[in-house]
Amino acid sequence: MKAQQDQLHIYNSLKGEKEPFIPIKAGKVGMYVCGPTLYSEPHMGNMRTFINFDLIYRYLLHLGFEVKYVRNVTDAGHITNSAGQEVDSIGEAAKAEQLQSLEIVYKYALKFQELQRIYNLLSPSIEPTATQHIQEQIEIIEQILDNGYAYEVNGSVYFDTRRYMQDFHYGILSGRKVDELENETRVLNAQDEKRFFADFALWKRANPDDMQIWRSPWGNGNPGWHIECTAMSTKYLGKQFDIHGGGMDLKFPHHEDEIAQSCGSFGCNPARYWMHANMLNVNGQKMSKSFGNYFLPKQILEGSTGLFEKAYSANVVRFFMMQAHYRSNLDFTQEALNAAEKGYARLMEGLKTLNQIPTSSSSFDIDALIASFYKAMNDDFNAPILVANLFEAVKQINLINDGKASISIQDKMRLKATLEAFIYDVLGLTPENTVGETRLAPVMDLVLDLRQQARTNKDWTTSDQIRDGLAKAGIVVKDVKDGTTWS
Repeated sequence: MKAQQDQLHIYNSLKGEKEPFIPIKAGKVGMYVCGPTLYSEPHMGNMRTFINFDLIYRYLLHLGFEVKYVRNVTDAGHITNSAGQEVDSIGEAAKAEQLQSLEIVYKYALKFQELQRIYNLLSPSIEPTATQHIQEQIEIIEQILDNGYAYEVNGSVYFDTRRYMQDFHYGILSGRKVDELENETRVLNAQDEKRFFADFALWKRANPDDMQIWRSPWGNGNPGWHIECTAMSTKYLGKQFDIHGGGMDLKFPHHEDEIAQSCGSFGCNPARYWMHANMLNVNGQKMSKSFGNYFLPKQILEGSTGLFEKAYSANVVRFFMMQAHYRSNLDFTQEALNAAEKGYARLMEGLKTLNQIPTSSSSFDIDALIASFYKAMNDDFNAPILVANLFEAVKQINLINDGKASISIQDKMRLKATLEAFIYDVLGLTPENTVGETRLAPVMDLVLDLRQQARTNKDWTTSDQIRDGLAKAGIVVKDVKDGTTWS
């Protein structure tokens, strides 16, 4: 563990306040983050959550913690929609694209892996899938039934919320009150299997048109959405672990129901610290297809969002996201993106200048500057303050370069190592490789010529293979009116 930092504090959504971070096992951290559901590409709001928790993961590693980072993949189709109904999202996508469920899952898994590479996300320690853990889900459901917190109806199993509330606090995370929820929810009718409006599915019996079906003690069916995360998080991190994270939109009902399932089966809340990343706005409005401001993570790199005048690199987008605290709203605007582009360039230029500045026997107060980096991140991973302090370091570098300040050789090397650690290892930025792009240009011209010949000959298979192969290498090919561009 690094010695010069103050105590790390984390905002715990469970308590509604910042708390000192004290892991269950000294020097080790177990962290679970809800990952993608593989029925479509993640939108930019999803990517913001993944990038924020990548930042958190990186900083914990930087502090010297041994981190077991588990981020699941939901590849079983049933999730709960806004009306509280179970919907086979993957099956619906498969039917719409005239594919099998496994094909849909594989297609969007590849797309998510590509986005991880492009946006420089570190791989989790473990990335389990829901369909690989059906047996674990069944076993937890059986335990909840044995403990009296669930009931079976016609091959489906539901969590018994009213029975649970006799022993535990339902709403402990979200602050939602069941009587208030009841006023917002439709009245149960005779066809409903649930005994109470707040009950939720642990297992759903199979429908005739389901594309994914598993055997269970209650008959063929599918797991509920929430039980998947309970099974995967506790399998790899134990019945109680340090951090559970996800987007703010998952706090209720998903995370609330995870707590209920863990208490109903194991008798305890699964995580000591619950962390939630906030939402994304675009030009002052919540990101939504209905508002016409919805875009995918690759579209902003291609310049095809229809919302901004040009394309931006993944580095710039990632750096832009660091301008807002993970718990704050983030507003994508043209002006803010342009400012981030300039800021990123200024930061990289500062590192370049640092290599060239002269040294002397005296130094400015480098200890205070470095301490400010840790102070920012130890305050609930406050990346915007860290960025401001990094710019203060760039200001000092420029003063030294102009002969208005001085630095010793030892402090110069220390500052260089610290800046690179925070810029590259913690923020996850990378240098823009303009020299590499220049050398690659003739090769790309040849590759794109071959692709164009394939398109002219209507050889769409070869054309798509070239495009997809380049995408795996992080090179985005875009067909425009006057030809083809790449970035």
